[in-house]
Amino acid sequence: MDEAQRIQDKVRAAGVVGAGGAGFPTHVKFGAKAEIFLANGAECEPLLKVDQQLAEKYADLLIRGLHLGMSATGAQEGVIALKKKYAPAIAALAPRLHSAMRIHILPDVYPAGDEVMTIWMATGRRVPPAALPLDVGVVVNNVQTLINVARAVDEDQPVTSRTLTITGAVRRPITVTVPIGVPFQEMIELAGGVSVPDAAYIDGGPMMGKLLGDLSQPVTKTSGGIIALPASHILIRRHTQPPQAQMRIARTVCEQCRLCTELCPRHMIGHELPPHLIVRSLNYNHIGSPSVLLSALTCSECALCEAWSCPVEISPKRLNQMLKAEFRKQGAKYAGPLRNADPMAPYRLAPVSRLIARLGIAVYNRAAPLDENAYRPRRVVLKLRQHAGAPAAPVVQAGEQVTAGQLVADIPEGTLGARIHASITGTVESVSPDAIHLSAEVKGAEPCRLSV
Repeated sequence: MDEAQRIQDKVRAAGVVGAGGAGFPTHVKFGAKAEIFLANGAECEPLLKVDQQLAEKYADLLIRGLHLGMSATGAQEGVIALKKKYAPAIAALAPRLHSAMRIHILPDVYPAGDEVMTIWMATGRRVPPAALPLDVGVVVNNVQTLINVARAVDEDQPVTSRTLTITGAVRRPITVTVPIGVPFQEMIELAGGVSVPDAAYIDGGPMMGKLLGDLSQPVTKTSGGIIALPASHILIRRHTQPPQAQMRIARTVCEQCRLCTELCPRHMIGHELPPHLIVRSLNYNHIGSPSVLLSALTCSECALCEAWSCPVEISPKRLNQMLKAEFRKQGAKYAGPLRNADPMAPYRLAPVSRLIARLGIAVYNRAAPLDENAYRPRRVVLKLRQHAGAPAAPVVQAGEQVTAGQLVADIPEGTLGARIHASITGTVESVSPDAIHLSAEVKGAEPCRLSV
């Protein structure tokens, strides 16, 4: 077996998936051939503090993971994309770089960290609409993914934990590593509980995160963070506004000022995507070029159009989400060309400091230090779909004893997917169509913190 195949097999066995949010199975990426392997440490979303701290604390593992990714894909160059303000991470990584690796310093703008935008900023290559990074010779993984790769290959360690930030209206913002499957409610308690009486929660970042309606939901391999906010906050109100209300606002107040298009990151780098024309078309019964509406499929949902650009509170992002859902039901595809980039693009991206002020979250932009304690939960719920592709298939039954790291769900034959491993030692309480429920070995034990 050659080295590339050995790495790919180890990564597959460990259940490594993209930790940046999409959850694409990493072993599939490692089966491709590329010219550049990009380690994305930009941490796109404001308030989240995961990758920047992991890159500093586990610099050796990150460099090792990047080296393994380069070996598996045949990449001749490894690039670590970081923002200048992550000075401790840069200082830790710089002396450890191999000869074919470099650090690329990104400006502190949004959405630096978005895969397509980071490729453009760090390599000069532009990913065409509806294409993949591999189409321009680049493979991308984020910091936490590559650390998991290093542990999988060198230590046979499966992915059983997740590092995430708990912040916002909490008493003690923290970044903590917990077993996969811990309920979000316990994460809030680790941060000292909420500091407002009417808290609502976002799973992920303030720009692209999803409203979390149920705190009993478990942490997964792709959970990026939890942000608590007052229920009256503008970010929460945007999430709870019904689609019909968005359509009414768009029909009533859209001035066709074009700011949503001129400041759309995808449009700036040469994609057709014109949010103002999509809004116009929806307002007038889909009038206009069919490709305009189909270009909604290329929207990254970065939310700059609603949070930064539009002066009258329209959300082209949410209109695009509705269109994307409908087009996907129809099996429709977009196939437009890559156009010329806007020469002003580097100067039109949103400074993160100003975006934080615009979002009304400056008061929550606090340190969330990496917690050095382990967390032992009483029970966990392991979702069978924590990744792109088909849900994992259970290989355990109710009543069975399992140990932490044991395989509990495998990839169904002939499908895209990822393995799931027990995140704690204990008993299988139940196996449902969408999850495996485990209780800790010592029944009735309270969750506790253990010194590492």
